[in-house]
Amino acid sequence: MPKQIKLAAHFPGVNNTTVWSDPRSGSQIDFASFEHMARTAERGKFDFIFLAEGLRLREHAGKILDSDVVGRPNTTTVLAALSAVTSRLGLAGTLSSTFNEPYEVARQVSTLDHLSGGRAAWNVVTSPDAFTGQNFRRGGFLKREDRYQRAEEFLTTVRELWDSWAPDALVGDKQQGVFVREVGRFVHSGPQFDIEGEFTLPRTPQGQPIVIQAGDSDEGREFAAKSADVIFSRHGTLEDGQAFFTDVKRRLAAYGRSHEDLLIMPAATFVLGDTEEEAHEYAREIRYQQVRPATAIQFLEQVWRRDLSEYDADGPLPEVDPDPDAEPLTWGRVQLHQDNVETARKWRALAEEKKLSIRELVIEATTRQQFIGTPQQVAHTVNDYVQSDASDGFVLVPHLTPGGLDEFADKVVPHLQELGVFRTDYTGSTLREHLFSR
Repeated sequence: MPKQIKLAAHFPGVNNTTVWSDPRSGSQIDFASFEHMARTAERGKFDFIFLAEGLRLREHAGKILDSDVVGRPNTTTVLAALSAVTSRLGLAGTLSSTFNEPYEVARQVSTLDHLSGGRAAWNVVTSPDAFTGQNFRRGGFLKREDRYQRAEEFLTTVRELWDSWAPDALVGDKQQGVFVREVGRFVHSGPQFDIEGEFTLPRTPQGQPIVIQAGDSDEGREFAAKSADVIFSRHGTLEDGQAFFTDVKRRLAAYGRSHEDLLIMPAATFVLGDTEEEAHEYAREIRYQQVRPATAIQFLEQVWRRDLSEYDADGPLPEVDPDPDAEPLTWGRVQLHQDNVETARKWRALAEEKKLSIRELVIEATTRQQFIGTPQQVAHTVNDYVQSDASDGFVLVPHLTPGGLDEFADKVVPHLQELGVFRTDYTGSTLREHLFSR
């Protein structure tokens, strides 16, 4: 029997993924935008909708990065509102374990799970820079290993709070208005957190909300293998996906878990056309809209850590090498390149091999997993990735907000259903049932 594909929709916000200058692109703040995408995802029988969260506006060379602003309303507030206009769609939100506290996050996510009837998910992330920390009283900066130590204990503590109520704790005399027999008493003492008290909410409809982890680093993979239900990753080819899939799944046995206990769902974009040629031409147009000349130079400056504003984006790479000792020019985004000099060497080789300009190189180097073709071709390609163990499904990132998901839901999903690899209707009411029903 073929594997059943898992699908999620990512509301991307204003950044270099979204073609935010397109007249069809809507507001990133108006609730109607969130509602539109959520209703589309539910119409398409998706597992969940996924919101990232920007804790500070990104800056480049001391100015707000207008082509890559991740600014939006509070994640849990938006998801709570979406719970009122959907009935089956899962609701996943990102909350940092670096600048929040366990009790606060446990209460927020538990509340969302109760309000939605068991559809909440928490994407656990770490925040890597002191620049973002300036928005918080605790502030500061944590090294990578320290961030993951905090994150691991953070998640353990949250789960202790969720489990502090017995399943049958909410009982009592309805006429007398007395319902609580045993409240959620908790005590946690560890290197990161030393707290005790009473949790305010009983166990949620899911027992525990779904936990998602985003990250491709070795620490992130191990964290996901130990603790997560879903890992949100990125890879660009079938072979890379299979390697990631194999590596993460093999780690599960060390924690007494099976392959089915952790779902791997990479981010992916898609472009559809009436013909394959039309789809590829449209995809090329989209990438050039996403990577404008100024955007290309800014991307290059992230690696070079030099002012390259005098260079022509349609010209060759700078002859000068990156300055590895300089301060970053971009603040507020994850630094994906740990060795800038080595990254520049690889980019030079790629540019020379394919005769690429700066802009063409940035497009080549930053393109994430893409599915391009007719709706039927895309359905078959998505299915091929899942059946060949490159993933368990995908988190789709449309290039238009909020209407970019419509085509996939209306044109690709029916082909997946015809292949017998995607649901024709929801069979459960909770997100955990969507993701893990056998």
